[in-house]
Amino acid sequence: MREAENIAYVKLSKVSAWAKQNKIRFNEQKSKVVLMTRRKRKERQEFEIYLNNKPLIQVNSLKYLGIILDCKLTFREYTNYMTEKCTN
Repeated sequence: MREAENIAYVKLSKVSAWAKQNKIRFNEQKSKVVLMTRRKRKERQEFEIYLNNKPLIQVNSLKYLGIILDCKLTFREYTNYMTEKCTN
């Protein structure tokens, strides 16, 4: 987990530097982190990822381009959402 945090930190630093050069600012309050894996882990599952020196919120699922992605990649939440939407 620590290695994944370090890699994410390096990549987000590069993205932040690129954004600063191009006069773009990412909103830390709207940005979220999801640990996507199908493995059952015994170690801690909380990430400490920072963007612009502010911690990002970790969630179990998020909606991206109309599809709800959950941390186990089961699409269960998405199918439940679409089922409810179609029945209405």
